[in-house]
Amino acid sequence: MNIALLGAGAWGTALATALAPRQSVLLWARSPEQCAELSATRRNAHYLPGIALDPALLFTSQLSEAVAHARNGLLIIATPMAGLRPMLHALKDESPDNLVWLCKGFEQATALLPHQVVQHVFGENLAIGALSGPSFALEVAQGLPCALTIASPNAALRSTVVTAVHGANLRVYTTDDLIGVEVGGALKNILAIATGIADGLGMGMNARAALITRGLAEITRLGTRLGGRAETFMGLTGLGDLILTCTGDLSRNRQVGLGLAAGKSLDDVTAELGHVAEGVRCVQAARELAARHGVMMPIVDSVARVLFERVTPQQAIHDLLAREARGEA
Repeated sequence: MNIALLGAGAWGTALATALAPRQSVLLWARSPEQCAELSATRRNAHYLPGIALDPALLFTSQLSEAVAHARNGLLIIATPMAGLRPMLHALKDESPDNLVWLCKGFEQATALLPHQVVQHVFGENLAIGALSGPSFALEVAQGLPCALTIASPNAALRSTVVTAVHGANLRVYTTDDLIGVEVGGALKNILAIATGIADGLGMGMNARAALITRGLAEITRLGTRLGGRAETFMGLTGLGDLILTCTGDLSRNRQVGLGLAAGKSLDDVTAELGHVAEGVRCVQAARELAARHGVMMPIVDSVARVLFERVTPQQAIHDLLAREARGEA
């Protein structure tokens, strides 16, 4: 199958090189200079240092060429959440079909989920879906096993993605719960910041387990209120992605929490990362949605206070522990 990935960051490059041995894969890079470097060196030194890209992987900096390559195949957007809407507008004149995205989060200015942004730009007639799950880009690029979920209301698109992606060390499950999958993918990044803070402060494994578990409760509360199904949050794109992002040191959001616990400023932490940490970008949107829908999310609220209201990590932890006792359910 012909597949084009739009975005030569870590995850887009990793998935492209993982699929290239089995499919005809074209990776789109924004600049001709980056495209030339990828083609000449067969490496993405900035995002995936030490990884040799598959010899069959193709490159372009021409968006029209990428869309044409994926015609009747699969077009995958691999930009950060902030780049989704600009990419969609760039695609409007190209009339894509079978559109899937990898980004996770809420749009900062609107608090919209990715599929809502897509529908705002394209309407509701395009076959769309989110490919999500616990997946560190580096491990996928190394050929290590990974399980993902394609979420789409369109059964034909789900089948297309399974045909394109499922195989070798990549396993793909399917669901029609697009909202649940997207909410899980957005909120787990915020919880990873919280867990990084707790680990950085030396709070111990008990605190980590409590944060992950109560974090899952917050994700489920908001996710079901927005229209997702409760069982989705116990699957790969809920609990699975939450565990990985909260505990794995390849997690950029966890690294943000560790840096904050060490006394670094948010600006310094994000500058050191050199990559996007989506939890920082979407926490205010999550907080707004929780308030709008009357959902209690004390951990998410605490992360927002540390990031943007000059509350110290120590004070945020104290305030969480000092909350009045209540029933677990």
